[in-house]
Amino acid sequence: MTASDRVDSYFICGTPRTGSSLLLGLLESTGVAGHPQAYFRAPDEALWAERWLLPRTADGGYDHAAFVRAARDAGRTGNGVFGAKLMWGTLDELVDKLGRVHPDLAAQDVALLERAFGRTRYVYLRRDDVLAQAVSWLRAEQTQAWFIGGNGEISGGDRTGREPTFDRDGIDALIQTIDEHNAGWQAWFSAADVRPHVVRYEDLDADMVATTRGILDFLGLDMPDDRALMPRHQRQADDLNREWIHRYRAESGRTR
Repeated sequence: MTASDRVDSYFICGTPRTGSSLLLGLLESTGVAGHPQAYFRAPDEALWAERWLLPRTADGGYDHAAFVRAARDAGRTGNGVFGAKLMWGTLDELVDKLGRVHPDLAAQDVALLERAFGRTRYVYLRRDDVLAQAVSWLRAEQTQAWFIGGNGEISGGDRTGREPTFDRDGIDALIQTIDEHNAGWQAWFSAADVRPHVVRYEDLDADMVATTRGILDFLGLDMPDDRALMPRHQRQADDLNREWIHRYRAESGRTR
């Protein structure tokens, strides 16, 4: 692979509870796929800025161009490759802020992302079992325990919420949200003429090594022979998740 063929950046695009934290940790363990994190999630921006010691602007915020530069520095491995995670909604926030930095490219999403991050590719992470995804999402929202283990995340690892409680209406709402967000990603890929590498949660769960190596192939990256893929997060689904899934199906008469 020549320097001109190498990807500069990539984004893991998805919705919550699709194994994204697990995947980010696996990609980082390769040593060649950056240090991917959810750098652009709006509620965490101030926390990242504080970690990177960015100076505040006169209005108490942060210069977005400086924020992006700091994210690139934090998210790159020695080969210069940058990785990050984008949930649906975060994409719009990011390109809107980039449009203010580069007004000549406003409303040109892919051009803005490539101006900021260079040659960029996209991995679309989705989950076939939307009901299981919604149950996992509801439980994480209630407990505020979004992952077990860690990979340098800025938030989401502390159980600061309440005990989980079954909520059929809440599951219904999240199923609808997941469907809308997946439709949003698919519409954006089509409108932007982007061909993402599609990863199913079910395939990641069944074979983490093959799934991660497939992403490296898509990015044109070779993992060094002396590296081993190492998960940084533990599986969270348990008997309670399965109980909620069975109860939801029994009460709603729906299979998803």
